[in-house]
Amino acid sequence: MLAALMAGAAGLTGCTSDVGVGSDTDSKAGDSSPAPAPAGKYRSLPAPCKAADGKRLKAMLPAGDSLTEQQRAQLYAGVADTSYDGDRHVGCRWTAQSPEETRLLSVGFERVVSYDRTLMSDDDKARQVYVRRLTEAHLPFPGPTASPTASTAAGAATSPGAPPPAGGQPPSPGAGSPSASASAPPPELGSRVLEGLGTEAYIEDKLSAAGASAAQSRTVRIVFRTSNVIVTVEYSVQPALPGTVPSSPETQDKARQLAQALVERFNE
Repeated sequence: MLAALMAGAAGLTGCTSDVGVGSDTDSKAGDSSPAPAPAGKYRSLPAPCKAADGKRLKAMLPAGDSLTEQQRAQLYAGVADTSYDGDRHVGCRWTAQSPEETRLLSVGFERVVSYDRTLMSDDDKARQVYVRRLTEAHLPFPGPTASPTASTAAGAATSPGAPPPAGGQPPSPGAGSPSASASAPPPELGSRVLEGLGTEAYIEDKLSAAGASAAQSRTVRIVFRTSNVIVTVEYSVQPALPGTVPSSPETQDKARQLAQALVERFNE
């Protein structure tokens, strides 16, 4: 009887062991979780108040002659935006005032992170954020399905080669004469999608309404994406006297030069 009991116990132990091995094997074979997408290229952000070089800041923000050296240094040092997470969102602002005008400049960096990289990469999430801002700016999304005819018609009013007159009014009959050209205001370049700036970019150009006692101010905003970081550059020129209209080409050119320098900074 003792021998029979020992044989039965040995058989039971063997069955239990076989079941355990089979369970482990089935668990490993059924583990088919997708591998997460790689993290974004950028894991941190540069100091925004030091992102632009001093020579460029002085060209965009000319200081008044009455400022002391200490005041000039404070002007070009900028004022950092309040941030509770310096690795996700930072910014800096500059203000230059003179009797003739006030110029404002701001730079903002946002590092986009996908909280579930099994569903979406950091780059894809950043592109999603960029497209949302492009839509909010009421600009068309550049895609391969757009027809050349439609693109030409839609961009005719904003292309540098065929700028419309300020205010969107049709040209006067004498607009093509030499005398009319000499007194014509600078062309309006308008808002549009930009090429050759970061991964993708667009520019907004807004001129405030004219008034009898208020000067027209111009604000140019450039938004571009480089990998998983979205950069915003905003540049405003506010004349002190009515009747003075800041130049669209000049204001856009200065903002775009700064944006290009920031692209190069991120590519270092």
